[in-house]
This record gives sequence, C-alpha cells and structure tokens, in this order.
Amino acid sequence: MLKSYLFFYFVLIIQLFVFSNCIYSQEVKIFTLKDFDLKGTVKSCKVITNYGKEVFEFNKYGLLTKLITRFNATDYEKTYYKYTANGELLEKRVENYRDGVFDKDISIANIYTLDTVSGKKITEKIISYTKEFIDQYEYTYDVEDRLIGVKRTNNTGIDNTQITYEDYKGEYTITYFLNDVILKSIRTSKKEKKPYNKHVLVKEFMGGVPTKAFEQVYNVKEKIINVTNFSFNEKAKQFVPNKVTNYSYNDIGLLAEENTTIDGKKEVLKNYIYQYDNGERGNWIKKIITPDNTFTSRKIEYYIPATTEISKP
Repeated sequence: MLKSYLFFYFVLIIQLFVFSNCIYSQEVKIFTLKDFDLKGTVKSCKVITNYGKEVFEFNKYGLLTKLITRFNATDYEKTYYKYTANGELLEKRVENYRDGVFDKDISIANIYTLDTVSGKKITEKIISYTKEFIDQYEYTYDVEDRLIGVKRTNNTGIDNTQITYEDYKGEYTITYFLNDVILKSIRTSKKEKKPYNKHVLVKEFMGGVPTKAFEQVYNVKEKIINVTNFSFNEKAKQFVPNKVTNYSYNDIGLLAEENTTIDGKKEVLKNYIYQYDNGERGNWIKKIITPDNTFTSRKIEYYIPATTEISKP
C-alpha cells in the first residue's frame, strides 16, 4: 500500500467529518482484504508501527468486520461492520474509549437500508450513541448501477450532489456538482502504448473555482507508477505542477521504490523492503522503509480449512 495503515484510518475519519459538513459526497465503501495488501484466507491482521497499533478482522468472504485502533494503552476505537447475506453493508458502528472507558458521546452508528422499488436507492442514517440525529444521506443509482445523486439532510438543511458521466473520444469523465456548482471532476483516458495503460486526472473546486488537481498514471497491471500534483495559479489561470512522485514495484506487485520531486528541486527517495510469512507467495509480515528506517509489522491469522471426515466402512 502507498499509505500507512493508521494514515488510512485517519483518512476515513476525516472523510466522515468532511462528509458531514457537506464538502464531499461519495459512494458507500465496503473494505476487503485487497484494500490492506492481504490475500488468502485471512481471519485477522494485527498491525504494529512506530506510532500505534491496529487490528483488522475479516469474515470468510474477505470482508472487513472489525477494526480496532489503539492510540495508547487506554485510548482506542472499535469499528464494527455488519453485512446482509448478499454482502451489502448494513451497519457501521464506531465506538470510542477514553481512559479505558466507553464514551458514548463521541460514538456513532451508520445504518444503511436498500430500496429497489423504483430504482436502486441506499439510505444512510448517522446517529450518535446518545440517540442524537447527525445526518442522513440518500444515494441514488441509475440502471447501470452508477451513483448519480446524493441527498444530504440534517438540521442545517438539505444539500444535493449530482454526478454525471460522459464518454467522449476515448476519455471517460465523472463530474460532481454540489447544489449545481461544480465540485470535482475525474477524467480517465486509456493509452494503448506500453508501459502506460491509464491516465486519471482529478480536479477539485471550491465554490466553482479550481483549487488543486492531481494526475495518476497506471501501468498495464493497474499499478500507479506516477502521480503529479498541481496547484492552481490564480494569475495565470492554470494548473501548475508542484510535486511529482514515481513508483516502482517488485516482482509480486508490492511497492519497492518511491521517488518524489518537489517544485522541480528537492528529491526524496524511499525504498521498501519486505519479509513474508510463506516466502513471496504469502503475505508480507514486515515492511521497512529506508532511509527513514521506519517499520510496519503484521501478525496474520488465517482461517483453518475445513476437513472432511471419512467414515470407516
């Protein structure tokens, strides 16, 4: 993964906060083994870094069911995911503990319901453990199962996000509008020439005004090999690159090298070294990043395959 585990978790919390304050709307996300660089019949994964610990638990279908994040010995968070028989998200509960005591004032529940009477619609209700209503989101999908609208309702009012899709001359563009004002655009173009397979350009706006952008380049194996970040130059009225990062991978597809250039001058090089639980065929259990010498260790537990007893004749 290009991100550390705890950073990944903090991003989820930030997204929830921003989401609740109507900056962005996004589709309901279900996390699987693949999101955490895991494969096989993983039951749980305990992650230890220089700055904290996390425990991920999965069901037999590879869906994340529980996440524990420890900030220190007495402060931690537990997140539970509950699914329907078809693997659709039904509940997400975030329980916070401070000084070892459950704090219901800052614990929340996300409840999801599916309605297919007149097209697909998912309703998400966010409430606190003190029964306080926080937000409600209605996700609407088209006949191709694409998210086309998000309606947010809370005690401050109603906001609508519309999502449009356009396929033109080999470029596929998804555009987000918040109350009819452009919020974000994602343009994907595919190139036949190797080693570049796909380019994804994301532009972000605030009040309809462009603020920043980034472009991701993927190889034929769908791995990101280049990311260019842009800031918007108000005087020149155009995006200007300010950071470029190149990525390379080892033979089994894990990140091996990260080379970042900032403002065309400062260069930062990182190398990633792994140890595995079953040679390179298994999952990595230790990752070392040089020259910082930071590390991430993982203790992985697997589901034991069911054995079939053969009755004696």
